[in-house]
Amino acid sequence: MTNYLDFEKPLAEIEGKAEELRALARQNEEMDVETEAAALDKKAADMLVELYGKLTPWRKCQVARHPERPHCKDYIKALFTEYTPLAGDRNFADDHAVMGGLARFNDIPVVVIGHEKGDDTKSRIERNFGMARPEGYRKAIRLMEIADKFGLPVITLVDTPGAYPGKGAEERGQSEAIARSTEKCLQIGVPLISIVIGEGGSGGAVAFATANRVAMLEHSVYSVISPEGCASILWKDSEKMREAAEALRLTAEDLTALGVADKTIPEPLGGAHRDKDTTIQSVSEALAAMLKELSGKDGQTLIKERRSKFLNIGSKGLAA
Repeated sequence: MTNYLDFEKPLAEIEGKAEELRALARQNEEMDVETEAAALDKKAADMLVELYGKLTPWRKCQVARHPERPHCKDYIKALFTEYTPLAGDRNFADDHAVMGGLARFNDIPVVVIGHEKGDDTKSRIERNFGMARPEGYRKAIRLMEIADKFGLPVITLVDTPGAYPGKGAEERGQSEAIARSTEKCLQIGVPLISIVIGEGGSGGAVAFATANRVAMLEHSVYSVISPEGCASILWKDSEKMREAAEALRLTAEDLTALGVADKTIPEPLGGAHRDKDTTIQSVSEALAAMLKELSGKDGQTLIKERRSKFLNIGSKGLAA
C-alpha cells in the first residue's frame, strides 16, 4: 500500500522497515532477515488492530476518502454482467461523475447507477471528483424511469463529497435537479437499494439514496455537510473538523441507530482499500440479501414502505 493516512504514520514506519529488510535480503542472498521482518510484521498487525479498533468519526472520514478504496466502476466490473452504459440526460450533456446503465446482478436484470470519483489525476478531473452536475442527476432520473417502465430493480452506489457547487451547475438548476432525483426515488414502483461505498455527501447523496434499503460500508460516512464545511460555519474554523465529525453523527454505527441506514457491511481490517476483493464480495452478499427481501413486493407496497421509512427517520435512537 502506497497511501497511508495521517494516523497510520507509525504503521507506515514499521511496514516500511520490514520491506527494507526484505529488499536488502533480495540483494544479498546470504542475509537472513526473515526473523526480524516477521517480528516487524507482527508488530504492524497488532498496531493495525489497535488503530482500527477505536476509529474516531474524523478518522472514519479519512478512511472513507482513501484514494485506493474500490470505486463505483470497480463494483460494476466485479459484480455486474452484461453491463451496458447509458449516457446523457437528453437535455444538456453527459455527466461523467455519474455512471449507470443496464446490467445483470446474479443473472437478475437491474439498473445500476453510481458516483465515480476516478482513481488518478486524469480520471478524477474527468469525473469531477465524483461531484455531479444537474445533468448527472437528470441522467439518473432517466435511468430510474427506464427501470420503472420495465420493472427492473435499481441499485445505486453512493460515493460523493456532494453535488458540484459551481456557477454553471447553479445556472442549470442544480437544486431543482437534486430535488427531482429525490422525488423520482420516491415514485418508482420497483425495488430501490442504495449502498454508501465511501462518502455520502449532502443532497448529492440523498438524490440517489432515498431507497427501500440503505446499506453503508463499515468505514463509510453519510452526512448533510462535510466536517470541514460544518466547522467553517459553526466555529468559523475548518480546523475544528474533528469536533464537527463527532457532532454530525455521520458513521454507519450512528446512522443505523437513527434509522437512516438499514445495514452495515463489514470491511476488512484496515479498511476496504487493504482487501478490495473481500470488500466487494461482502457488498455482493449484502446486495443479494436485500434484493431477496424486496422481491415479490408489488409497486405500491414498495413506494409506501419507502416513503414511510423516510418519514420515520430519527424516531430510533433519539435518546442516545
